[in-house]
Amino acid sequence: MQLHETRLRPSKLLARAALAAAFILPVAACNQPKERDYLKEAAAIHNQIVTIDQHLDIPFDYGSEGREVTMDGPTQFDLPKAERGIIKGANVALFVPQGPRTPEGVEEARRKIEQKYEILTSIAENHPDRVAIAYSPEDLKRIQSEGRFAIVLSILNGYPIGTDLSQIDAWYEKGVRIFGFTHANHNDLADSSRPNLLLGQKLAEHGGLSELGKKAVAKLNELGILIDVSQISGEALAQVLELSRAPVIATHSNARAIIDHPRNLSDEQLEAIKNKGGVVAINAYSSWVRPLPPEAKEKANEVRRKYGVPTEENIAAAQPLTEEGVKVLSPEDFAAYYDEIHVVTGDPAYRASLSEYVDQIDYVVKKIGIDHVGISSDFNHGGGVIGWNDVGESLNVTAELLRRGYSQEDIAKLWGGNFLRVWEQAQALAAK
Repeated sequence: MQLHETRLRPSKLLARAALAAAFILPVAACNQPKERDYLKEAAAIHNQIVTIDQHLDIPFDYGSEGREVTMDGPTQFDLPKAERGIIKGANVALFVPQGPRTPEGVEEARRKIEQKYEILTSIAENHPDRVAIAYSPEDLKRIQSEGRFAIVLSILNGYPIGTDLSQIDAWYEKGVRIFGFTHANHNDLADSSRPNLLLGQKLAEHGGLSELGKKAVAKLNELGILIDVSQISGEALAQVLELSRAPVIATHSNARAIIDHPRNLSDEQLEAIKNKGGVVAINAYSSWVRPLPPEAKEKANEVRRKYGVPTEENIAAAQPLTEEGVKVLSPEDFAAYYDEIHVVTGDPAYRASLSEYVDQIDYVVKKIGIDHVGISSDFNHGGGVIGWNDVGESLNVTAELLRRGYSQEDIAKLWGGNFLRVWEQAQALAAK
């Protein structure tokens, strides 16, 4: 039997191809991976985990008309924003800037810190269905599980303590559970990483901690107050790590490998905090997140030259980094210089992006591991990057972490799990 080759006309071939495509294309479309909704995933994660911004501040007029905590107002933190960002707690700083180390100066600092304390406690008293003060890790977890916002009280800058360590006991009784020794400028407890050389301070006054500061470490350990090592000098940090029985936290710090300034932590300091069992919460303050571009550096150096201040490669710093060539300014000239240089360094055109902020997290995680890193905004004290401008945009941080491959377990550690661990350890050691 002879077989004949069957030939189809071109028109029939096209018809069959079209029919096949009608079946194949929908199947292929179904097999295409859907674009991930990272924000939706971030919201789901935040609803399941403890979330706590590990350092933010409030202004002195917080709670006044137009700045109520229940109003979605002009500040970077309030309850509507926290609910939008699904941030369920924060370490809120009772911060007072450094002033004269005189009885009158310390008394004024105590008045101001009491003012902030009254603002925060009144929020909890006036809105008990939405806010509560957390005095322990267990408190914090319970408050969040009840759908309320948990405030952890911290002191940033021991200036209001003066030379009276009984003040630490008094603030513990008031609910303070985190204590940072300094901000900018030295005080009676410790040297700062940012002394005011332009007003006559030296790079070091105490060689790290003062004798009073060393006693304060023991007092803080005894009470179970978590020691915050952000802002202190390198010598003070090393001494705290040597003296403290408990792990520590840097509530708002960054990597010096990215911006070379004593305010940031070197790789060796990061490793030392890790070895103590501590945590470094990465700060979203733009000037410490990434260097400014060359044109901004030159503008900043023009301001420095105008006031006779040494020029710097590290343009994030208003203060010189060494004493060499420093001329002490009058208070009036210093105020004018400070305002002018911050016009440059604070220019919105030079702000860091959310991606650059998460680059900092990536760097520190790779250096010391996911178990030793946290997240902090420094909102209401200069914090904020493009994409994370206030607490309401906090899901953007988690979405970016998801894009980079961080798991839910990783994210839970960054947003609060690691902080809770070191706080629990500090309190457990105090109980022994």
